[in-house]
Amino acid sequence: MISVQHVKKIFPAKSEEVVAVKDVNLEIKEGEIFGIIGYSGAGKSTLIRMFNGLEMPTEGSIYIEGKDITRMKESKLRLARQEIGMIFQHFHLLWSRTVYGNIAFPLEIAGIPKKERDERVRELIQLVGLEGKENAYPSELSGGQKQRVGIARALANKPKVLLSDEATSALDPDTTDAILDLLVDINKKLGLTIILITHEMHVIKKICHRVAVMEKGKIVETGPVLEVFKHPEQPVTKRFVGQVTDAEDMKETVGRLLEKYQSGKIVKLTFVGEVAEEPIISTLIQKQLIVVNILHGNISHTRHGAYGTLFIHMDGKEEEVRNAIQFLLSRQIGVEVIEHV
Repeated sequence: MISVQHVKKIFPAKSEEVVAVKDVNLEIKEGEIFGIIGYSGAGKSTLIRMFNGLEMPTEGSIYIEGKDITRMKESKLRLARQEIGMIFQHFHLLWSRTVYGNIAFPLEIAGIPKKERDERVRELIQLVGLEGKENAYPSELSGGQKQRVGIARALANKPKVLLSDEATSALDPDTTDAILDLLVDINKKLGLTIILITHEMHVIKKICHRVAVMEKGKIVETGPVLEVFKHPEQPVTKRFVGQVTDAEDMKETVGRLLEKYQSGKIVKLTFVGEVAEEPIISTLIQKQLIVVNILHGNISHTRHGAYGTLFIHMDGKEEEVRNAIQFLLSRQIGVEVIEHV
């Protein structure tokens, strides 16, 4: 569906050139939700703007359905953009137009007849859950409703690809989840390929099939979301995974416990798939002659299964603690003994 080949983007500057994107290669499948995550300055916004020609790469090519959009003339690029919708962090709505008028705007530009245009707008209003808000202006809408208008507008010309540029960053957590659920619903109903960029791992784990991690203009890690959760390789990826698996105060808590408990072991357990929902600790206590103190636990659900972490303190005879660790390993549970913070 989409192939990014050796893409590089350089911005000229007075002192020295800024290399925003460095030799990026990606393959994105038709119908998948693909996430690109990175901290501020990673180059993800520049990269996503190259998917629809708002920015052109200095080097490399981007193919969408076999067509290299980086080599298109302006007239053909304008037509190609009609098949690539985009939603933005700050909505970018026309404040002088109603909900209906905002959604109809790209259809007017495309020269769609009024009868067909009206029918399409009604379909989209129903799809994004804005019935009864047709005549409201953006100033009368909540943040979530504004983003629903932005999504409907991006879908007006029946695109094959939807780009999301930090579309939930300005929203509260509950509204974020509602918008993410809407994107999943659209992906299922329309078979739409969705590419989103974000700095929030919660967004990735909730709706994405695969993820690419960006740092300093490069893709440093990529793969199915559950696999990245299970085996994060790069330090930046481990930081992102920690956003949804580790409590912010765990370092301080573990540090205190390491000082407090001179015997036993503090252990981080990692559960993936069905085992994340099994009564492992109950079974462990029944089978092993040890004392178990649960410190912190969390289960995250991705599109392809559950991923959980649990911090525990195990105390008892050294041999029994070793046996307990072997029991956990035999159940395909990741075990990391914490020696220091």
